[in-house]
Amino acid sequence: MTRPKPYPFAFFPRAAVTLALCALLGACAVGPDYQRPALDVGEAYKEGQAEVPGWKPAQPRDDADRGAWWKVYDDPVLNGLVDRLNASNQTIAQAEANYRQALGLVRGARSGFYPTVSSGAGMTRAGSGGQNGSSSSSSGSNVYNQYSLTGSVSWELDVWGRVRRSVESSEASAAASLADLGATRLSAQAALAQTYLQLRVLDEQKRLLDATVAAYEKSLQLTQNRYEVGVAGQADVAVARTQVESTRAQSIDLDWQRGQYEHAIAVLMGQAPSQFSLPPTVFALQLPQIPVGLPSELLERRPDVAAAERRAAAANAQIGVAQAAWFPSLTLSADGGFRNGEFADLLTAPARFWSLGPALALTIFDGGAREAQVEQARASYDSQAAAYRQAALTGLREVEDYLIQLRVMEQEQIVQRRALESARESLRLIQNQYKAGLVDYLSVAVVDATALNSERNALSLLGSRLVASVNLIVALGGGWEGLPAEQTARAD
Repeated sequence: MTRPKPYPFAFFPRAAVTLALCALLGACAVGPDYQRPALDVGEAYKEGQAEVPGWKPAQPRDDADRGAWWKVYDDPVLNGLVDRLNASNQTIAQAEANYRQALGLVRGARSGFYPTVSSGAGMTRAGSGGQNGSSSSSSGSNVYNQYSLTGSVSWELDVWGRVRRSVESSEASAAASLADLGATRLSAQAALAQTYLQLRVLDEQKRLLDATVAAYEKSLQLTQNRYEVGVAGQADVAVARTQVESTRAQSIDLDWQRGQYEHAIAVLMGQAPSQFSLPPTVFALQLPQIPVGLPSELLERRPDVAAAERRAAAANAQIGVAQAAWFPSLTLSADGGFRNGEFADLLTAPARFWSLGPALALTIFDGGAREAQVEQARASYDSQAAAYRQAALTGLREVEDYLIQLRVMEQEQIVQRRALESARESLRLIQNQYKAGLVDYLSVAVVDATALNSERNALSLLGSRLVASVNLIVALGGGWEGLPAEQTARAD
């Protein structure tokens, strides 16, 4: 009796069950799911609760474009310099290359989801001894050729989520690398902005000193005229000349400082210092108005904090990778091809061969290596979580530091302005007294020096406030372009 042939699709239900089982097992992923390490950052900045002109609360989105934050200083020259920095800075280029490398690692990790297909072709020539086992050529020899054309497919099913955890880790590392790129770009932009602002303040001090030298030269001429008519003594002339030359020396001393600022700007833009110069211009810089935001938003705004948080996520995923080593791996493989001793008969049915089947592999004993790897992964996560919390706390401290610095400097500038007005009034009065012959020129020189110091201190204080404003912008994570209209209105 002839047995009936099986229905051609009778194996489909079993195949469907097998695939469903594999899918069910593939849904498992060992290891803890990631949660951001908890950290209490407070509801508001302590130093931001007082009124700080130019720094007001806002509600920026986490995904808001940081944008061209340096444009808040409304300086076209600075805007152009930063654009050149963004295009040519070598530190930024290095960080960008590191990010592309991280993306390559992500693609490499994702390749574990797919089977590996390989092929090969070869030819071997071999021989053996005669039938009697003699190695002498007189007893005959068996020499033959072997040709082969093979292909193979191997696929390790991600039953326990090892590949998924690896991809999760590499994606988090790539996100951390992207945040590093943002931090590097922000740091370079801030360095250029601070250097530029200091250079402009230096230009203003240079202008002040040059104008003062010109005024002192007139005073020296007046003193010489008075000496020639016997109204003033020779000591007054010496004091006036000393005043002129010492102030001129201070003006010259600023030249090398300005040169170094120019060199720093050139290097930040990826340019040789010898090929860059920045001419003086009219000083018109003012403190910008920037929203401060809330402490909780700092965790997403600052790229260094975001990078630390992503590294904690990557370390958490590595725990699952290490734990997956405790479970068996399931590999599906298939091989096939042609083998024959005659090349002309290689692609014929008798030369064909194939094999197909699954394989389970499990490490029984490894001397504690897997347990050590899990412990190492857990410790690495604890370390990264602590690094994240420390980065966030450091960011909060920096914001508080620059808020109080700006607030105190604003109060200091008010007092300094009063001192400067008094110094100018004292100078006017003492000059009138000198012209009337009531005091000698030494008294005028003392008040002159006090007034000049007050002028320079006022400029230095303004420069310090401008630099502190850049520091606060950096501490807050950058600019605020891309905010919704209602949030922008709230910031103003």
